[in-house]
Amino acid sequence: MHYRRVSRVSVAAGLTALAVFGLAACDSDTDDAKSAATSGPSVLAPGEPGEPNRTLSAEDAAQQRAEDDSPNSADVTYARMMIVHHAQALEMTALVPDRAESSKIEKLAERIAAAQQPEIKAMQSWLKSHDKPEQDDGHGHGHDHATMPGMATQAQLKQLRAADGKAFDQLFLTLMITHHQGAVTMSTEVKGEGNNIRIEEMADDVVAQQTSEINRMRDLL
Repeated sequence: MHYRRVSRVSVAAGLTALAVFGLAACDSDTDDAKSAATSGPSVLAPGEPGEPNRTLSAEDAAQQRAEDDSPNSADVTYARMMIVHHAQALEMTALVPDRAESSKIEKLAERIAAAQQPEIKAMQSWLKSHDKPEQDDGHGHGHDHATMPGMATQAQLKQLRAADGKAFDQLFLTLMITHHQGAVTMSTEVKGEGNNIRIEEMADDVVAQQTSEINRMRDLL
């Protein structure tokens, strides 16, 4: 009886030791994961217009963003480009009332215009609040509007203006889907390259709104 009692105590003590060891290992793993998440890969931070880029650790980049969200060159370029990008979308939607056959296309165009007109004003206001001109002053890198993702060429716009009825509807949807995809690409890129919280919020809105519209347009093709 005494021998069995001692054996049970020994077994219990051994199990307790294993449990403590396991908890310690879990804590170690958690600490390692936290350390890895904090250190992370280095981040390339675009400098102000005319200034070189900098390489920061993930921790430094997160801390800098929390302390200072002053716009960098990626933020400014995005706002300027998106104003032009949205303006072309409005140019395309303005053709719809006189040329479209489908009432669904007309309603879609109305939604696009209703969303993008305020966004243009918001981006213009943002640039003004940061003392940035709407156009590049020539000292920065600038951007060729024709190379923006999703932009329709002048030949495609001419073709759209000449189309009517079902032909117009199909061409409008095709061009506008590509146009929206370009805006989503630009917005996704600035979320990784920019530093300003307001620009990130506007980019999030563009991605959400235009992804939804892309799905709707694909259903109409």
